[in-house]
Amino acid sequence: MEQFDNVSVAKRANVYFDGKCVSHTVTLADGTRKSVGVILPSTLIFSTGAPEVMEVLQGQCKVTLAGEAEARAYGAGDKFEVPGQSSFTIEVADTVHYVCHFG
Repeated sequence: MEQFDNVSVAKRANVYFDGKCVSHTVTLADGTRKSVGVILPSTLIFSTGAPEVMEVLQGQCKVTLAGEAEARAYGAGDKFEVPGQSSFTIEVADTVHYVCHFG
């Protein structure tokens, strides 16, 4: 899917890590909430409240989930799941465009 139709978009951006990650919250007609954004080259640690599925639209990254020793590589078309009440480290070498699906 290249776009979301019939949505509302929060006007104010979510800006994290001194602007290294910027996203907008999108709410679908059925109330489902997602965020759409970019992560600039950096290494960042994100914490989760609810489970998330991160969909990589463009770019390259390596992700280490909390409790795992090895990073896994992801690129365009890949997804990874993060449990709720957890965290992950993302190493971005090539700007990542993503959609975060909240569970």
